[in-house]
Amino acid sequence: METSPKKILLFDGVCNLCNNAVQYVIKRDKNDTYRYAALQSDIGKKLTSERHIDTSKIDSIILIEPGVAYYTKSAAALKIAKSFGGVWGLVAILEWIPESISNKVYDFVAKNRYRWYGKKEACMIPTPELKAKFLN
Repeated sequence: METSPKKILLFDGVCNLCNNAVQYVIKRDKNDTYRYAALQSDIGKKLTSERHIDTSKIDSIILIEPGVAYYTKSAAALKIAKSFGGVWGLVAILEWIPESISNKVYDFVAKNRYRWYGKKEACMIPTPELKAKFLN
């Protein structure tokens, strides 16, 4: 029986970089920690609205720990990376960098992600074996 809710990773469903990042997380999520939803989906819109998150300002990654907190931008990326364990624990060093600085780097990549990595016409559709990991 599950004792705690899954963490929710919201991502830009039309961004190739974001979709690839989600696939990367899925492969390393050995403890089945995460569930996923595109920001553009109904559940993504509901979850961001409930938390008063302005998706015109934060439109690439949001990590929600239900009943605890939510994290955006570089803080979300670092928390996710640290959850992989092993050598990924070394990313904790990056938490010493002030968020104002790490978010500038994050925002630069986010601003250019469509130009560098491309964009899909629609959100990705998970394969049947991954469908249970995505929220409807």
